Amino acid sequence: MYLYLKALHIIFVVCWFAGLFYIVRLFVYYAEAQAKPTLERDILSKQYALMSDRLWFIITWPAAVLATLFGVSMLIDNPFLLQQPWMHVKLGFVLLLWLYHFKCHQYVKQVAAGTLAKTGSFFRIWNEGATIILFSVVFLVILKNALNWIFGVVGIIGFSFLLMFGYKFYKNIREKNNK
Repeated sequence: MYLYLKALHIIFVVCWFAGLFYIVRLFVYYAEAQAKPTLERDILSKQYALMSDRLWFIITWPAAVLATLFGVSMLIDNPFLLQQPWMHVKLGFVLLLWLYHFKCHQYVKQVAAGTLAKTGSFFRIWNEGATIILFSVVFLVILKNALNWIFGVVGIIGFSFLLMFGYKFYKNIREKNNK
């Protein structure tokens, strides 16, 4: 039974992260649409709000709940996992992931109300939060060793900084080309 629970847990974790990554991309598009001329802005804002709502409530929320339920079921089926130090760290990251999810939920509500005030640049960086959590959990679950996991997380944080610098470099080039 445990392996079926594990397979379902992994499937819904993948769906959850897909929803989180795509919802933030929709936030980027929505935020950037606010700088368009009125007609274009109104059309795009309405479409991105509809897309965000459907993605969030039809895919992302159900995937988050099911990933969590199957994860808890795995812990009930194999309580030995709760004695493992790496599992405690993983559960800490799951808590961070839920906090990230709830913050995205606030942004979905702001898109629906037409009050989202953050910039596309903010959301490009915000997306790295989910990336860091994903990499951290995968390294932790595969390595099951705190020391190796720490090196993995330090590496992904360094990689994230490189991504941010790359984004800023790309943004500067894009701004120069738009002038």
